[in-house]
Amino acid sequence: MNQDEMSGKLIEVDARSKSNTHRLDEVEGRQDNLDKLVSSVATLANEQEHINSDVKEIKSDVKELAGRPGKMWDGLVEGLLLTAAGLLVGYLFARMGLV
Repeated sequence: MNQDEMSGKLIEVDARSKSNTHRLDEVEGRQDNLDKLVSSVATLANEQEHINSDVKEIKSDVKELAGRPGKMWDGLVEGLLLTAAGLLVGYLFARMGLV
């Protein structure tokens, strides 16, 4: 290889080096953006876990609150039935002369 060929190759290598440097700078920028995205996704996943636990707690509270009127109604019906049964037994005893 003579001086002119070596000079030409050096110019080509220098141009390729500048092109590669530019491309690497772009890749680094994209990698930084990707790192930010990964961090954001991790934060969202963490927040989602907290939201899921809050929703489970709320569902549990709603089930408990929804069950209260049913329990009160059941207690009221039971009391009314026991009162009616007591009145009926008292009436029967009174008719039979046992009271």
